[in-house]
Amino acid sequence: MNNDTNRSVPDLLGDLVNQTSSLVRKEIQLARAEIGEKVSTAGTAGISLAASAILFLAALIILLQAVVAALVEYAHLSLTVSSLIVAVVVALVGYLLLRSGTQTLKNGSLTPNRTATQLSRDAQVVKEQVR
Repeated sequence: MNNDTNRSVPDLLGDLVNQTSSLVRKEIQLARAEIGEKVSTAGTAGISLAASAILFLAALIILLQAVVAALVEYAHLSLTVSSLIVAVVVALVGYLLLRSGTQTLKNGSLTPNRTATQLSRDAQVVKEQVR
């Protein structure tokens, strides 16, 4: 006789609870690992982005000074008007980039998708087991 066929309902429920709690612990470990991986990737990318931002900022300042100088020389505008035109254009571009960046962050790009998918699958398995 097989031992599994003679098990009582409390034994089966106890096994279900044990297996479910083990599954939840493993899912939490998976979520921690995935979040840690994403944080590490974001940190590395952040360092590169900061360094490049500093260099691009220096280059942009010099380029904008050249645009102001070109407006003064070729469009025969005053230094004040040329600077104002360039400042307004740069502010508009900055605003558009800010909106784009905040929208990207709102879209949940840092969500642990694999863990969420796995939790959904596990919930489905548990529901089937309870039936």
